[in-house]
Amino acid sequence: MTAITLNIVVQGILTGLVYGLMALGLSVIFGVMRVVNFAHGEFTVVAMYAAFLLFDMLGVSPLVSLLPIAVAFFFLGYVLQRSLVEPFISRAEHEQFILLVGLATVVVNGLLLIFGPDAHPINLPYSFDSYTVGSLFIDKVRVFAALGAFAICIALFLFFRYTRTGTAIRACADNLTGAGVVGLNVKQLYAVTFGLGFACIGAAGTLMATIADASPGLAPAYTLLAFVIVIIGGLGSMAGALVGGVLIGISEALAGFYIQPSMKSMFSFALLIIVLVLRPQGLMGRRL
Repeated sequence: MTAITLNIVVQGILTGLVYGLMALGLSVIFGVMRVVNFAHGEFTVVAMYAAFLLFDMLGVSPLVSLLPIAVAFFFLGYVLQRSLVEPFISRAEHEQFILLVGLATVVVNGLLLIFGPDAHPINLPYSFDSYTVGSLFIDKVRVFAALGAFAICIALFLFFRYTRTGTAIRACADNLTGAGVVGLNVKQLYAVTFGLGFACIGAAGTLMATIADASPGLAPAYTLLAFVIVIIGGLGSMAGALVGGVLIGISEALAGFYIQPSMKSMFSFALLIIVLVLRPQGLMGRRL
């Protein structure tokens, strides 16, 4: 592997970790509630704009605003689930689809109305700095974003594994009827799960704002990207979301450099097709 290719692969891995965190929110919500959030990319862009506003108006770095935005998005997701999504949990899937697509349309048009169609960059003091490791030149911004994304993913894994609430949520995902029989408050746990999924969206959007300019036009692309990642990794698999994100990050980086940037999506979908043909349940998903 040449030094140039190695540099590209490393950059793709770092970007892919942020992609993985974004897709993790979608995977968590679907894995527990069996609800597909079709407004995923739209709220990711909302988080990007929140990070931009805090930086532009108050000078707060996205690495600092990461936690407050994630917490705010947790409560946003909690409220949305209890007020809007909960009545549709037991209804037909196409009704859930209409609800969330409608919500996505409202959000993206609201962003267009408020901010317009132009991109809004965050110009950090170290935006063009890099670390040199041998023949590697690694963007500082991507290193910080990837480390932040990886730390949040680990924290979420530990939460689901070692806390009582996390164990209760996993019980709801494995056996909803049994969870209700033993006295778990399923509606409350669903709201917490939706909040956690939105916290991932908020954190990912904040980190994404450091490597991409906030623009309403990104919203549908990010929703589609999150779907591709979770399908490749395996619907409902948290580890699969990270693996899928890294694979997509690498494929996009290689295609963008060696072919042309407009071909990135083609290679992402080609990877999706290959995985669906060879392993329909995803790389880390369970066979139905």
